[in-house]
Amino acid sequence: MGDIGADSAIEAADIVIMNGEIKNIIDIINISKRTLRIVKQNIIFAISIKIAILILSALGFANMWLAVFADVGVSFICILNSMRLLKHK
Repeated sequence: MGDIGADSAIEAADIVIMNGEIKNIIDIINISKRTLRIVKQNIIFAISIKIAILILSALGFANMWLAVFADVGVSFICILNSMRLLKHK
């Protein structure tokens, strides 16, 4: 029962501290704050670009290809922005 209970606890948990040191909680909180900040940046950036392309297309300055390239570009930039989290030591 011990192994099954431990596996279910790990699957259900949001955070699992593997080495048993409580001081890692501060690092976990800092990582989560940084992650949330980057997620908000990505959402604001993506929505603002989509609104700009929508306005340009409504005024007749943008076609479907520009919208497709803008969408792919926003996705690519958001992925690169999210990769900043990998630099955390």
